[in-house]
Amino acid sequence: MRRGRRVVTVVGATGLVGSEIIRTLILREFPLKRLNLFSSGKRTETETSVLGTTLPIRPFSMKAVRGSDLVFLAAGGGFSRLHARAIAAAGAVVIDNSSALRMEAGVPLIVPEVNPQDISWHEGLIANPNCSTIQMVVVLAPLHRRYRLRRVVVSTYQSVSGAGLKAVGELALHSEAALLGDLPKPREFPREISFNTIPHIDRFDSQGWTFEETKMMNETRKILGDNSLKINATAVRVPVFRGHSESVFAEFEEAVDLVEARDILERASGVTVMDEPSQGIYPTALDCEGRDDTLVGRIRLDPASPRGLSMWIVSDNLRKGAALNAVQIAELLI
Repeated sequence: MRRGRRVVTVVGATGLVGSEIIRTLILREFPLKRLNLFSSGKRTETETSVLGTTLPIRPFSMKAVRGSDLVFLAAGGGFSRLHARAIAAAGAVVIDNSSALRMEAGVPLIVPEVNPQDISWHEGLIANPNCSTIQMVVVLAPLHRRYRLRRVVVSTYQSVSGAGLKAVGELALHSEAALLGDLPKPREFPREISFNTIPHIDRFDSQGWTFEETKMMNETRKILGDNSLKINATAVRVPVFRGHSESVFAEFEEAVDLVEARDILERASGVTVMDEPSQGIYPTALDCEGRDDTLVGRIRLDPASPRGLSMWIVSDNLRKGAALNAVQIAELLI
């Protein structure tokens, strides 16, 4: 991508991720020549207020995005499958936040702290990984480089903001209704979300895995460049507004030195260690909200094997899990 300021477009600007991308571009002082904002549908023109500035949002059209240098897509997989290639063919580099292109062979799947070198082979399309995948690989990658991963078992505790703005509203509404004893039927989730946990994110396949779980497994192998890596994921939705948490067990080829492992993580880019559990210091979803770093704590060796390490990993799913990672990819391009 050429030097200088860019014409940047965000499609899906009215959603949670799109709004966060706009805010992140401005906060990180991305070299903007012009910032174009579009909704994904045919709704009438609206506007958004970001950091005290009011910006117009127009309905999307292919004609309107021509002339863009960089286009962020935050409008869902169906939209990306329909428009991403056409936008790239018109001359823009597309950074897609949906799952539509992630596993395609010619599309790099990038976490800048982990595999920045893969951006060199993009052909106009770059995929932003799943939010739960991003926070896990940011922590696992530096350990993988030292001890070499063999197997990962992960259980996620994912906030409702990962399901969109309507899901956030449903948790708020249903929590209040549940306390009053008049609970409506769930609309955004397969089961009631207030005061509950739901081991069901996205659709199930014929083997009983959800698409969210297979995304984590397949994307982690692609990002780390190791198709032999054994991964077992269970994805759970929890009644938290923002911030995904994960219990991760990692088994390595070599025995892990706990002091060295902590030191590796303390020096890792994009990672903050919070690991003094006896003093109540460990990451929670409230700790990560609004923070760029992924937080890790409860770091401990497997009592059955010196090659195993258990961790608790927490990250803001709208920031590092989506908008920040996408903007970091754009920064790599320049």
